[in-house]
Amino acid sequence: MNDGLTIRPFTFSIDLENCRITDADNHIKRNLADMKNQYFYKEAYDKMMKEDNALLYEVYEKLVPEKSGELIQGLSIVHPGKVGKEYFMTKGHFHSIIDTAELYLCLKGKGMMVMETPEGEWAIEEMIPNKAVYVPGKWAHRSVNISDTDLVTLFIYPADAGHDYGTIKEKSFRKIVIEENGKPAIMDNPMWNL
Repeated sequence: MNDGLTIRPFTFSIDLENCRITDADNHIKRNLADMKNQYFYKEAYDKMMKEDNALLYEVYEKLVPEKSGELIQGLSIVHPGKVGKEYFMTKGHFHSIIDTAELYLCLKGKGMMVMETPEGEWAIEEMIPNKAVYVPGKWAHRSVNISDTDLVTLFIYPADAGHDYGTIKEKSFRKIVIEENGKPAIMDNPMWNL
């Protein structure tokens, strides 16, 4: 049993059909209201908020003590959809211990991992089943679903890393992923020019 103080070896299974992990210790749901100021298409966001506070993504975690040497692991499920031309995505974050890395393994769907450093360097990597994305320390990261099915990824990161959502809260990321002529396209985020 993992009581927060001591930890013993354990296993968990991934149910891809239902997008769950067995015996999850934590289930996080993020709705459209949780993503205020993250989407460039404000009119589309406001219209969607009036109609329905859509569920954008979910996270299932297996928790361990939040201390050096342990690893948190879980499943991220980004549902399909768009706000205006911009695809559904996660909030994205730096780690509180900024030089902490994270690993994502795509299990289902198709997406993009949008990343950037505080200095403005950026990278975007494709996420397809059986492809892993390594996010180095000092890189904020966000998963974007560019398909019409759930984007499901397994993630693993050091348990003491923490999350810093505040740094990207006001202007979001420097690059956004939109649908252009039926295909995903990367563009500069106009909110960074305001």
